[in-house]
Amino acid sequence: MSNAFFSDLLTSIAEGGRNLLDRKNWTASDTPTAAVGVLALCEAVLSGRGEASAAAIAREALDAYARLPEAEKMEFFESLARDFGPDRERLAQAVAAYSRNPDAATASNLHYRTEPRRQELFRRLNRAPGGTKDLVGMRADFRKLYQGNPELALVDADFIHLFASWFNPGFLVLRHIDWGTPANILEKIIRYEAVHQIRDWDDLRRRISPRDRRCYAFFHPALVDEPLIFVEVALTTTMADNVQALLAADRTPEDAEKVRTAVFYSISNCQEGLAGVSFGNFLIKQVVVALRRELPRLDQFVTLSPVPGFMNWLLTGRDPAIAGLDQIVREMVKTPDWIDRPEMAEMARRALEPLAAQYFLKAKTAGGRPIDPVARFHLGNGARLERINWLGDRSDKGLRESATIMVNYLYDLDEIERNHEAFANKGEIAASSAVRKWARGESRSLFSRQNAGGPQGLVEKITREM
Repeated sequence: MSNAFFSDLLTSIAEGGRNLLDRKNWTASDTPTAAVGVLALCEAVLSGRGEASAAAIAREALDAYARLPEAEKMEFFESLARDFGPDRERLAQAVAAYSRNPDAATASNLHYRTEPRRQELFRRLNRAPGGTKDLVGMRADFRKLYQGNPELALVDADFIHLFASWFNPGFLVLRHIDWGTPANILEKIIRYEAVHQIRDWDDLRRRISPRDRRCYAFFHPALVDEPLIFVEVALTTTMADNVQALLAADRTPEDAEKVRTAVFYSISNCQEGLAGVSFGNFLIKQVVVALRRELPRLDQFVTLSPVPGFMNWLLTGRDPAIAGLDQIVREMVKTPDWIDRPEMAEMARRALEPLAAQYFLKAKTAGGRPIDPVARFHLGNGARLERINWLGDRSDKGLRESATIMVNYLYDLDEIERNHEAFANKGEIAASSAVRKWARGESRSLFSRQNAGGPQGLVEKITREM
């Protein structure tokens, strides 16, 4: 039976419940704000009723929440944090019981009593028709509003805790996206693309229809037509070093008999409400399996990845590696003009390539992880930092975020587990010898004797032209 059947069945149950209920017993008619009315409905959801009435009240609560203005949504979340924590009296009793008799039964009861009422509320709201989608939307609202407020962090932790179970990879379905995919899903692929903008339907078709292009997405049974995450893949003969060549409108598709490399050049998360719930590593692994089943000759799996934090690190960071960057280069790369001036582009390349290696191998967060979020993702999955590509992305976004730099992460199937363990347990970064060579003592200023590579007249010429 289809997901649609179960969805219709739940809707019928909820509607039946609405007809059976005396609405005066579970609505809040005299509440000072709409948010308080929604909270009253949430208390009713937790009060314990039959399945039909519980689904009906849950649906009513979600609908009432959706009508709240932004300010009152914030009031709603603040109340969830303040008033929907554990039942303190029962928790104290459970603590006392465990202290008197610390056995498995009292430990289990203590664990149960520590759970916030919010989590049970979310579970019961999830029983409403369309409840999962609405709760994902609720967390998207929450992320926009709470902005790191530590008093609300517990609410976010409860969302993530439940979503990690509800969206377990075992429940996800991998689907091949092609030109025969329903138009409403294709439209969402265009809208959700977060790495390399899809300009129009023709651009989408060039990415999913040719014989050397693939696109795959994860779906969840509760969000039937909503992709959770998708990846775009180019099948090539060699490792790609720039995205403009992959996306060119006039390119000639590769011969299917000659392709040996799968290039993952764009991974986009689609649901803001599921941020922090990891799908990408499972997606890549399942796509590798699907591709090898279809094309057994494929023997190399790499990414062509953006470097979204490089320019911010370069221009605002305090890393000692940046200290040697000449002020002329620093000012030059703040504007896009240098990309079309060969002398300036060469000057930038010599200065920034070694700094890029420093950025990947040595720039760390307070927790000791790579500062670059894309690097953390792929290295954490067991990939190896294989190559730094100058002029990898010449788009406005590429210039603004990474001074055109892109990187290849290599997924060597024989090394993935070892690399993952080394990164997770020791913080060790798997990188090619070429990248490590750049990072070893080669971050000096362009104007040092070692890296000048040309007459001082070139520097003076560029300075005058600026």
